[in-house]
Amino acid sequence: MHARRTPAVIAAAAASVLALAGCSAPASGDGGAAAASDGAFPVTIAHAFGETEISAEPERVATWGWGSTEAALALGVVPVAMAQQTYGANDEGVLPWVADELEELGAETPAILTDDGEAPPYEELVEAAPDVILAPYSGITEEQYDLLSEIAPTVAYPGEAWTTPWRETVTIVGTALGLEREARGVLDDLDAELAAQAEAHPELDGLTVAAVWDVAGTFYVYTPEDSRVEFLSALGLEDAPAVAELANGDSPYFFTLSYEQLDRLDSDLVISYHDTPAEADAFLASAPIRAIPAVTRGQVAQVVGTELIAAVSPPTALSLTYGLDELVASLSSAAQAG
Repeated sequence: MHARRTPAVIAAAAASVLALAGCSAPASGDGGAAAASDGAFPVTIAHAFGETEISAEPERVATWGWGSTEAALALGVVPVAMAQQTYGANDEGVLPWVADELEELGAETPAILTDDGEAPPYEELVEAAPDVILAPYSGITEEQYDLLSEIAPTVAYPGEAWTTPWRETVTIVGTALGLEREARGVLDDLDAELAAQAEAHPELDGLTVAAVWDVAGTFYVYTPEDSRVEFLSALGLEDAPAVAELANGDSPYFFTLSYEQLDRLDSDLVISYHDTPAEADAFLASAPIRAIPAVTRGQVAQVVGTELIAAVSPPTALSLTYGLDELVASLSSAAQAG
């Protein structure tokens, strides 16, 4: 399936499927959806490609990208279709905290939308017959947005692709579903959890941090615009000035750094991500990596394993608490190593 598929073809297919679905299509909230607030609709949501109007409470919700599935489920809305996940997920493409929440809601696994890394699976979406497509944290292009909008009203990201803060993802999904008050409640609960962790770990307060990933010979540094970095501030950590000083414009949310420059990546703590324990050990043993001042001091918090990495980089409405205890324990140990 390619982005070149014409809007007319998609619209015709969508009309056919919707006609077959009729009024008997199951609601997205069969697994325990909350009722939208009275007067919530119509609602208009502005985003990078314009505005999307949702005229009535969505009953068949499709989610695409990252975080929107979890936001919907946290609000009690079970999508009819959700994006396949490959990193940290099971064989079906479902992340563990999503599987847990579906079980908690007594819901079956929604249709899994194939993600080939290029374009949304338009035909699969037509078959799912959604009345809204939520993609507030995704990488869809304007052309893809236009094609998706031929299937159903589509909500894209508000700024740059893959940079929507995790809190804003929850808020956007709540607005689209007419559940703004409930979305605020979800965020309040998560903020309370983060505040409790910060209070229990005063050793983190005011320390600067650099988030990095060394993989396949390329050293990545994540900027404050990346959600995996942004949420660390709630624990009392601050962005290392060196990150902004060394940024080269590779991307809004990360940049690459040569190994010869690693001695300039100065911060109180480094947080690094590794798929396996072997990779984590190799990182600490690497001569170029040992040039990083925090590594020299032993002040490195390592996030190891695909599930834990997926949970906290970036976090979502369901995954934040899934990996928070382990992440904070690693940060605390690094803070006290100096």
